[in-house]
Formats: sequence, C-alpha cells, structure tokens
Amino acid sequence: MLCKNSRRTLALCLSAWLLGSCQTTQAGWPHSAAAATAADIAIDAQARSIVAGMTLEQKVGQITQADIRSITPDEVRRYYIGSILNGGGAWPAMNMHASVDDWLKQSDDYYRASMATDMPVKVPVLWGTDAVHGHNNVYGATLFPHNIGLGAAHDPLLMRRIGQATAEQVRATGITWAFAPTLAVVQNPRWGRTYESYSSDPGQVRIYAEAMVAGLQGRLGWPTSVLATAKHWLGDGGTLHGTNEGDTQTSEADLYRIHGAGYVGALRANVQTVMVSYSSFTDTGSGRAWGKMHGNAYLVGDVLKRRLGFDGIVVSDWNGIGQVPGCSNWHCPQAVNAGIDLFMVPDDWKKFIAATIEDVREGRIAMSRIDDAATRILRVKLRSGLFAASPATGPHPGPEVMSPPPVRALAREAVRESLVLLKNDHGILPLQRRGRILVVGKGADSLPMQAGGWSLTWQGDHTQTADYPNADTLLAAMRKTLGANQVDYSVDGVGIDPGLYSAIVVVAAEKPYAESAGDIAFPATMRHSARYPEDLAALDRVRGHGVPVVTILYSGRPVYANDLINRSDAFVAAWLPGTEGLGLTDMLLAGDNGRTAYDFTGRLSFDWPGGDCLTKSGNIQYRRGYGLSLARLSTSAPLPETSPTVACPAESR
Repeated sequence: MLCKNSRRTLALCLSAWLLGSCQTTQAGWPHSAAAATAADIAIDAQARSIVAGMTLEQKVGQITQADIRSITPDEVRRYYIGSILNGGGAWPAMNMHASVDDWLKQSDDYYRASMATDMPVKVPVLWGTDAVHGHNNVYGATLFPHNIGLGAAHDPLLMRRIGQATAEQVRATGITWAFAPTLAVVQNPRWGRTYESYSSDPGQVRIYAEAMVAGLQGRLGWPTSVLATAKHWLGDGGTLHGTNEGDTQTSEADLYRIHGAGYVGALRANVQTVMVSYSSFTDTGSGRAWGKMHGNAYLVGDVLKRRLGFDGIVVSDWNGIGQVPGCSNWHCPQAVNAGIDLFMVPDDWKKFIAATIEDVREGRIAMSRIDDAATRILRVKLRSGLFAASPATGPHPGPEVMSPPPVRALAREAVRESLVLLKNDHGILPLQRRGRILVVGKGADSLPMQAGGWSLTWQGDHTQTADYPNADTLLAAMRKTLGANQVDYSVDGVGIDPGLYSAIVVVAAEKPYAESAGDIAFPATMRHSARYPEDLAALDRVRGHGVPVVTILYSGRPVYANDLINRSDAFVAAWLPGTEGLGLTDMLLAGDNGRTAYDFTGRLSFDWPGGDCLTKSGNIQYRRGYGLSLARLSTSAPLPETSPTVACPAESR
C-alpha cells in the first residue's frame, strides 16, 4: 500500500498497519506488553498505601459515584464519596443557564468537602461529565459536530484538536473527567446512539479513539488535561436490530475484531477509564449467552484488565448494575466481582454503600476485590494531579472560555469537513451571492435540531434556540453572510412564490433524541419522510418552479431519503453539525469573488440505505467512502423510490 502525504490517506494506512500489527491469542485478544515506569510503580505504591489505611466504609465510599442532584457536599464528606457526576440535564442549582462561576463554585464545594473527612489521608472527589461533542451540558459552550459527522471528515488530527479544545472547556468549569469518546462500531443505524459512533469501519474507530483520547488527556496532571473514557465496553454498536441495551450476537473473534478495535486505540493512548455497556453478548460460535456486560467477569475482569493490561478505572453506566439478573440498581455483588471498580448509582448511592459493606462482611465480595477497586481509583486520581489542588482554583478565564473565537473557528472547520455532498446536478453548488434566497424547513432556525441529543439536556429536547447564545442556526448564518434583507424564511413553504428567488435551501431534520428514545424499532421503516412527512411536504411546495433547490439533512444516522434526493438539485448530508452554522454557509455559498471558497471533502463513514429497510443482501444506495466534490460535475438519474413498508423483512444485524 502506497501511503501518500495526506491526512486521509495517512489515516487509512495507519488503520491497515494497526489492524495487522498486533500479536493476539487464539481467541483474538492481544496481550499487553507495556512495562511499568518508575513513576507508575511509585504511584501504585502510594495508592496501595493510602488504601491500606482506610476502613471498609471509606473504601466502599470511594467506589461510589452519585449524581449532583442527589448528594450534597457534606454528604460527600460524611460518606467518603469517591466520585460524582452531572447526568444529562443536571446543572448547578438545576439552572440550565448556570454560569461558569456557578460550575466552579459547585466543583470547589464538593472538592473541599471531600478533603475535610476524618480519613488519615484525605482523598479528593472526582467529578465526571458527558462532554461528548464539546462541553455540551454547559450554557454557552461551543458544540462540535457529533461523532458521526466527525467520522465523515476522516481527519484524526482534527479529532485530537477537538479533544484538546473540549478538555480546556471542561477544566474551565472545575471538572476533570469526560465520559468520552464513544467507541461503538455501529452495524445497524436503527440504534438511537448511531450519531455517537465515528464509523462502521473498526479501523477508523481505532485511529479516532487514539487521537481523541490523546487530545482529551494531553499530559496527565496538567491544567488543560481531563481523564478520557472509552465507552461502552463492549459491543454496544452491534446489538440485534440496533436495539438500545440489546444483545450483540456475534463470534468472540468478531467481537474483538470489530467492536474491540477502538479500545486497542484508546489503550495505546493510555486511556484512564473505561465505561461498561448496557448491552449483552451472545457468542454465536459457541452458542453461549453471556448475558449483561455489567456482570461479565470474563470480558471485564479477564480480557480488559488482565489480557489487555488496563490498570485504570472500570466504571458502570447509569444504574447499569440493575440490569444484571438478580440485581437491583443499588445491589449487585456479581458486578463488583466481575471487575467493575466505580459504581454509577446516581440516586440510590446510600443503599449501595450499605448493601456492599454487608456483602463484604458476609463473604459475598472479597475484601481483596474492594481493595483492588479502591486502589485503581486512587491510582488514577494521583496520575491526574487531583491531589495537588482543587480543580476550581487557579487562573480561570472569563465566561467567554466556553466559546472563544479559536474554538468556534475549530468547530466551524469541523462542520466544513463533515458535510457529505450526495448530489450536485449541473454544479449548482456553490450558490452565487446575488439574488434573494429562500430558506425553508423547521430545522433551519432550530439549534436543538442542529445540535441533536446530549445538548444542554440528555435528549436534547426541552430547549430552544435562545438557550444557545454563542451559536448560529443555518438561517442566522445565511443572514450574517448575505444580509438579512437577502434571505427570507418559511417554516413550511406555504403561500410562497418560489419564482421570486434565485435559489431555495430546504432543511430537513430529525428531532433531537438520545438513547432508547432515538431507536427506530424493528420492523419500522428507515424512510425519513415516513417519520417526518412535513419535510417532504415543504420540499414539494417549493420545488419544480425552475429555481435550484438545495436540501440539507440533519440526522443522527444515514436514513433512506431517495424521495428527498430526487426532488432536490443538490443534497447534503450534514449530520448534527452543532452550534457553528457558518460552517454550513461556508460550503453552500461561493466566495465574494464568485468562486468556490471550500470544496466538499467529507465522505460517508457508514453505508447509506437504499430502501425502507436494511436487508441481508445490503440494500445500499451509497457505499461507505462515497461523497462528491464540487469539481465533479454530474447529472444523476432518478433514484428508485419504493413504496412505504410497514413490515421489514428480517435483518441480520
């Protein structure tokens, strides 16, 4: 393979090299050959010494993680809590518009409480947050495109820069742990978390994992570093029919080859935490149903920790232990014994502490397992520099740190690289800046639809565009670029005379969603227009009048959209681009001189469906890697439009 000097080709070459360079066991899992440094040995000894001086209650407190909505700083002190988190839609004082200073104060309050215990050695509390496309829980933060868009960019160097910028945002609020990146290799876009995946190509996920972890963590202990999280171990992107929290039915060899690829990349970058998946695993080779990953001692304890040599923190997902048969949200000795170290029990943390202490005293959990979990947590806290000072102290920039010009410029660049041009008949893109332009569609002036899930709230709903002060919708970006008087807007195209305009831009959009709520449950259709008929209706009202029509699709997955594509002169898959709408206009509009300002370089990182359903035979309209550039003039033939399907045939994945 000839590796030319370009970022995209370099990524492909690295993928091929990495996938062929690991020595593996017969089962496929590689053995770690990493040697401990003197610093590692010293930190490990220090962690073990601290744990040796703890009581059982203090150790169990350290392996407990509570949500900020259910625990006070004084309770952190009294119960020796090791970690807290703010789940999606949790903010200081439950104020969505909380300021950076509000976040810093709450961080400092929790930290100082954790350092006021009666423990011989005071252990600081560790705060984690879902910073999955920027610091997305914080008002005013710049939101990058979701992972599916970044995957279309095929640019690992961009990933590292985004990781660095995200880490700086997170640290500016006094938080030192990001629950990112998601390393799912999604096989079925019915899954509502598809947009959290970079690609269906395990090689690309592997390279991106290494780049993002390196960007987030930087140099551990530095004030611009946060702990990264490789999630969700293991196989969450391969569940049958794409069902959230479902069963991944594959061989163990493919579990490693496909779904384990990202973790190999993350471990190469020294990732410090791994989050366990809600999903289950059934080995189609042996026929064995292993059950829920939160109780899987083989894959968590043996494979991840011993074979792969991971010595950081294994953390459960939100109430994930409650899905293990025989367990509840607050009691699961099987999960402790499986090798989970830190337990995300957001609300029932007091019950968890009491039940786990009793399990140890009754012999259901060995003290050595508790010691190991607490040692791992202390080891990571020491590596991250958490013992040095409160993360909320020291010089912090003002509120503008959430969206400074360089970070907004980076996000705008990411939007440009992520867009995939699927159609451009007669070279109508880029649009010239003369004449009036009509913008149509419910998503055109909606930051919630443009940003998607995990944006201020968990599902990305219950928000409005005004909740994103440092952002531009596509409509706002068009008006900023061309002038307000040159751009008209209609949400649905009703009562509009298209002949008055030089061009029409239609925005079709999925409503924001996150896990479970975003699933397209089998056997429902994958046709966008069946779920959002208003988009097709708006497009039908303005097309066919001799005026060029460009359609932009906001979606968290590739969807069947042949009817929308056929009715458009140009069609752009924009995914969920985040807060920088100017990145969209950069690509849609010619420069001031009338020439192309930027070309489309985005390429699909997933296959694009060619029908209502996914079938065993493929049913693919555009293969992974497809995408047009402006230099390639074409006139496309009409795509087939199948009749709406109410019952899809069986799908293999």
